[in-house]
Amino acid sequence: MSGDQTSQRCDHTEISVQNIFYRWTISNFRFLLEEIQESTRSPTFSIGANDKWCLRIHLKGVDEESADYLSVYLVLLSCLKSPVWAKFQFLILSTDGETTHGVELGFEKFILRNFLLSFVPWLLPDDKLTLLCKVSMVDDSLSNSDQNRKPRIQVPRCTLADELGELWENSQFTDCCLVVSGQEFQAHKAILAARSPVFRAMFQHDMKESRKNHFEIPNLEPQVFKAMMDFIYTGTAPDLDSIADTLLAATGRYGLERLKVMCEDVLCRDLSVENAAHTLVLADLHRAGHLKTQALDFITAHASEISETSGWKTMVESCPHLLAESYHSLASAHCSFRQPPSNA
Repeated sequence: MSGDQTSQRCDHTEISVQNIFYRWTISNFRFLLEEIQESTRSPTFSIGANDKWCLRIHLKGVDEESADYLSVYLVLLSCLKSPVWAKFQFLILSTDGETTHGVELGFEKFILRNFLLSFVPWLLPDDKLTLLCKVSMVDDSLSNSDQNRKPRIQVPRCTLADELGELWENSQFTDCCLVVSGQEFQAHKAILAARSPVFRAMFQHDMKESRKNHFEIPNLEPQVFKAMMDFIYTGTAPDLDSIADTLLAATGRYGLERLKVMCEDVLCRDLSVENAAHTLVLADLHRAGHLKTQALDFITAHASEISETSGWKTMVESCPHLLAESYHSLASAHCSFRQPPSNA
């Protein structure tokens, strides 16, 4: 008599999810309600490395049934992979920092206009509507069978950046001197040459500076130079907020593309009505494509306010081609507003 045989198998699927809270504030909101008959959209933002999204708000609904409501949509503008799986929720940020009116009311019937206007001090402080959008996007998934799974050894964290940073901070085993505004900094030619094609070319030339290993670094403040060198040695650059605009020029001059994108990111997050025009000029001057796109989107969303600033007037006088690009962006956005919303 043969006995029964039973086997078991277990599998595991790992799902990677990226989360983002996107906050969009619309100024002069009641004026917008009175003057704009259709819709307006937010600047673009990203969740992952290769996607672009925006929010679109229809001020008087999208059809007869939702005519008394604000309709709000999350719009995927571009993404390398397809399909995209995402979960999202819309909230209104009130004056006390609390959130109200989630997505349960529906996209087309997000919130009644009369209700919104009945609670202006609470929901529209300083005549500003602040929408908060929480998006959770599935980034990737991986399935594993326990038949192939083995106990993993904990690999220590790589400390290469820390160790190279110590060489720079402590001026150990240096072989060249860089002079910035009269201050001397000891450095390592091999590391600089490996990280920057411009430094590499500088060291290869048979010139007096190269033979003496003594190099003048022009047009840089010591604070900006130190931040650049921190990045060259460690791959990180803390405290960029106060120097991102100045450091952006240095990144192009020394071929530091990743640091350039880091500066662009800081400047994008710092965009405001007062600095948008200046930031657009900066992005155009240093060929910062990511920053330029974000600045144009921001100007498009706040055109009436920005056109009254001194920065805008300076830009019009010094860079008329950027005025043309701004108008083109505004016209393109207006055309997109007139299109019916895609089905969610």
